[in-house]
Amino acid sequence: MAGHTNGSKESFVKIPEIKFTKLFINGEFVDSISGKTFETISPRTGEVITRVAEGDREDVDLAVKAARDAFDNGPWPRLPGSERRRIMMKYADLVDENAEELAALDTIDAGKLFGLGKALDIPGAAQVLRYYAGAADKIHGETLKMSRELQGYTLREPIGVVGHIIPWNFPTNMFFLKVSPALAAGCTMVVKPAEQTPLSALFHAHLAKQAGIPDGVINVITGFGPTAGAAIGSHMDIDKVSFTGSTEVGRLVMQAAATSNLKAVSLELGGKSPLIIFDDADASQFIVLRLQGEICVAGSRVFVQEGIYDKLVKKLAEKAKTWVVGDPFDPNARQGPQVDKTQFDKILAYIEHGKKEGATLLTGGKPCGEQGYYIEPTIFTNVADNMKIAREEIFGPVMSLMKFKTIDEAIKRANDTRYGLAAGIVTDNLNVANTVSRSIRAGIIWINCYFGFDYDCPYGGYKMSGFGRDMGMNALDMYLHVKSVVTPIYNSPWL
Repeated sequence: MAGHTNGSKESFVKIPEIKFTKLFINGEFVDSISGKTFETISPRTGEVITRVAEGDREDVDLAVKAARDAFDNGPWPRLPGSERRRIMMKYADLVDENAEELAALDTIDAGKLFGLGKALDIPGAAQVLRYYAGAADKIHGETLKMSRELQGYTLREPIGVVGHIIPWNFPTNMFFLKVSPALAAGCTMVVKPAEQTPLSALFHAHLAKQAGIPDGVINVITGFGPTAGAAIGSHMDIDKVSFTGSTEVGRLVMQAAATSNLKAVSLELGGKSPLIIFDDADASQFIVLRLQGEICVAGSRVFVQEGIYDKLVKKLAEKAKTWVVGDPFDPNARQGPQVDKTQFDKILAYIEHGKKEGATLLTGGKPCGEQGYYIEPTIFTNVADNMKIAREEIFGPVMSLMKFKTIDEAIKRANDTRYGLAAGIVTDNLNVANTVSRSIRAGIIWINCYFGFDYDCPYGGYKMSGFGRDMGMNALDMYLHVKSVVTPIYNSPWL
């Protein structure tokens, strides 16, 4: 059984003051038109943190109007790229200066580990801003070699007003993965954070104002998916929607875009990522696997070649016993709570499905702690490919271990999923790594590593894991139109 700490009353807890709870529209914090608010609950304790303004369709209309005016008439799209870069760099500096408070907000609101947030998540978000700030003055088209007496070139222009709908698992990272390339491109936007984790997005809006980003460029609407989120997806004056979340909701976003103004859509959706460990690898070095599943690319299907399967199972069982689940402010905790009661109950239900379908529960499988939404790291062995826990995205600390014999078998089983977001390969054989990485249908493949994210590395899915890419210059392309300009040339000595 995993260790558990309950540190809600200990000195390491740093509860931040909640400064922003209203909608952010046209540079101001305002109440929702209806006056309604909703509770945001801390997964650490299950208790209410505060109440936040509940935006609805009418509030989205106001935010889109502000964004449209800022795009059509405001300075942001018309600034030199170097000036957008300067402002975005200042924005990044402000994120860094407020790293501790931002990390604490994501800890109380999302259950993120405070130490990791302060050391990695928040500084990483600032670096994403700087990466795209550096691209803001390097957006240019091409001169075309036409086949007849015409001169042609292309322009790359901002796509317009963007709607960003972001998930709860990485509130700060996902905010800046979406907002940063759109800002660099010269777009204006409406951001809807997940209803479970609204607090840091509002703080980011405050910092944007401080950095000098003009009013109306970034608007934040807190609220629920079926109301505020649906209004963004179907809005006739939004030019593009970028969504990260479940495949089921992604389908609704596409439908809304199609039945409204055929706006551009990019989707980063669910995953059931395979991690394939071959028997030529040193199994012991891969016991540092993160037994936490609130990430789309979680290696939740672990295929282990039969020669090292028993050894790896034993080591994983030993590791799970020492894995500390506890208050995310506790520096000793390796795993915090699930984001809310709904997700907590869903994960436990999947664990029960696994037991009923005949998988062997190696470790965990139970809630832990006296308060909050904590679940022991759970590992199943003897998992069949057709079991529910092997086919559906659980989004929790549940791992399925499966044995394989040959490379061809591993490839076939890894691809036997409706998803295609990520995969991991562990082998010392370069030929095996090359063969498998080119055979698996997924958007990112990690060889002898996992969670190998970088600002310059595009990230997105195949199949029902979506389309479009976050990160890298590919993400910038999603917020730019290509316009061709052609003029005739007369009496030219050459074409």
